[in-house]
Amino acid sequence: MTATITRSATPAPPLMRRGGRSRETILFLVAIALIALHVLDDNFLQPQPGTSPGDHLVSGLVPLALLGLAAWAHPRLRGSRRSALALTFGVLGIAGGIEGYYYAREVGASGDDFTGLLSFAAGVLLLGLGAVTLWRTRRTEGSLWWRYPRRALLGLAGLVVALMVVTAGYGYVTTHVGRAVVPPNHLGVAYEDVKFTTGDGLELEGWYVPSKNGAAVVAFPGRNGPQAKTRMLARHGYGVLLFDRRGEGKSDGEPNAWGWGGEADIKAAIAYLQRRPDVDPDRIGGIGLSVGGEMMIETAAETDELAAVVSEGAGARSFTEDMDEEQPALGKWTLGFAISAAKTAAVAVSSNQAPPANLKDLAAKVEQPMLLIAAPEKGVGEKLNRGYARAAGDSATLWEIPESTHVGGMAARPAEYERRVVGFLNEALL
Repeated sequence: MTATITRSATPAPPLMRRGGRSRETILFLVAIALIALHVLDDNFLQPQPGTSPGDHLVSGLVPLALLGLAAWAHPRLRGSRRSALALTFGVLGIAGGIEGYYYAREVGASGDDFTGLLSFAAGVLLLGLGAVTLWRTRRTEGSLWWRYPRRALLGLAGLVVALMVVTAGYGYVTTHVGRAVVPPNHLGVAYEDVKFTTGDGLELEGWYVPSKNGAAVVAFPGRNGPQAKTRMLARHGYGVLLFDRRGEGKSDGEPNAWGWGGEADIKAAIAYLQRRPDVDPDRIGGIGLSVGGEMMIETAAETDELAAVVSEGAGARSFTEDMDEEQPALGKWTLGFAISAAKTAAVAVSSNQAPPANLKDLAAKVEQPMLLIAAPEKGVGEKLNRGYARAAGDSATLWEIPESTHVGGMAARPAEYERRVVGFLNEALL
C-alpha cells in the first residue's frame, strides 16, 4: 500500500491578492506618493526665494530614490519588515511636513506648504499602518519562554533604529524651518531698516544702529537674540548690524539651524558696513551667539576683514566636533557616534552641502583678537571652547561662566559682561 503525501502550495506573499494589491499596500503607496509630491514641490517646483531647482539636486533626488525603493520593496516584504518600512517613512513624512505646518500656523500656508501638509498627513497614515501591521503579524506560536524575550530584543533593536530615523528627520527639519517673522523691536535706540546681498545672490534684511565712534559690530544670528547686546554696544557708541539670516524673517534662502554656509551672511554684512560713511572699514568686529559664535570663528579664519570676534556659546555643529575629545560621553563606539553621524548625513543631504570644517582647525587659523565665552556646565558642547582656545593660541581669551545658561553670560554677570566685552572691543577696534 502506497502512502500519498499531500503538499500545500507555497503561500503567496501576504499582501498580494488575486485581482490586485491589498488595501495595506495601496495605502502605503498612496502615502509614499504624497511624500514624494512634497519632495518634488519643495526642491524643484517651488524652491525658496533666491534658490533654483539646480541647487537642490541632492536634497531632491536622494529622497525620491529612497521613496521609489520603498514603494518597490513594500509588497515584497513580510509583515514585520513591512511594518518597519511604514514606520520609518511615517517619521520621515511627518518631518517633511513639519515645515508646512509651522509656516501655515505662523504666517499662513503658501507655496510648497500645502504639499507639506499632505506629507504630514501621509506620515501619520504610515505610522498607523505600520502599527496595525506589526500587531497583526506578530508571532503567537512557539514557547512563551522564547517568544517574549525575542520580542524584548526586537523592541530594543527597534528603539535604536527609531532613534536613528528620528535623528535623520530632525536633521531635515533643522534645514527647512526657520523663524518665520521679524521679531518685535525692543532696541530702544535709533536704527535704520537695511538690505544687502550675499555673495551667492541672497537678499538679507535687518536693522542697523549707526556708529558714533567709527567702529561697528555685526551681531549674529537673527534680530531677536542679539538685541540686548545691541543696546549694550550702542551705549558705548558702536554701530551694530543685526539681521535675518538666510531663510529667516524677510531674508531669502533656506534656513540651516546648524549655520552651515552662514559665514557668507557675515561676510556680506561686513561688506555692507565697509560701505557705510559712519564706519571705518578697518574697525569692524563681530559678536556671535551659539551658532552665531561658531560662524564668527569660521569667518575670522577665512577673512581678516573681521578685526575682532566675540563668540559666546559656540559648540558642535557636525560629526567632527561631536567626536572631539572634549566630549568624552560621545566616544567612538557609543550610540552617540551613530546618532551624530546620522544627523550630519541628514543635514548634508537636506541642505545640499558638505559638512563644514572642524571648528578647532578653523580656530587655529584665527589671528585676530578673539574672546570666547562659555558655560562649561551646560550640555550643549560649550566645553569645546577649551579646545578652540588652545588651537587659537595667543589670539584667544577664554572666559568660562559656570553658573551661566547657554548664551546667558550677560544675564548671569551683567556688569562684568559689559566690562569684559566692551573692554575687549575697545582695545581691538578703538
